[in-house]
Amino acid sequence: MSWKRVSMQPLKRKRRRGKQQVKEVARERIDILVANTLKEKDENLAGRKAQLAKKMAMRFRLRLPYDVRQLYCKKCKAFIVPGTTARVRVGRAKTRAVRITCLRCGHIYRKILAAAE
Repeated sequence: MSWKRVSMQPLKRKRRRGKQQVKEVARERIDILVANTLKEKDENLAGRKAQLAKKMAMRFRLRLPYDVRQLYCKKCKAFIVPGTTARVRVGRAKTRAVRITCLRCGHIYRKILAAAE
């Protein structure tokens, strides 16, 4: 009985394509969860959805988009909904900046805006 060498190349390609599809589905679900979280009126449910979105991103090794990453507090890791769980203020000094205050832990973020000429 002789053993034939079987090439694993086609199998690997198929598996890679499957991983890409899984990541794409996960990315879509994360987008849906974040969109629903921003609309949610119940704060506990919104927090749970936000945790689930972040957990899915970590599980599938996906990087959250910048605008979504900015919605998580860097100190208490809570989801920040502007106007509900965060206070947003625009500074009036020479250097224009936006101040975002997390209402759960009190952490303040300052984002400097580009100077308008």
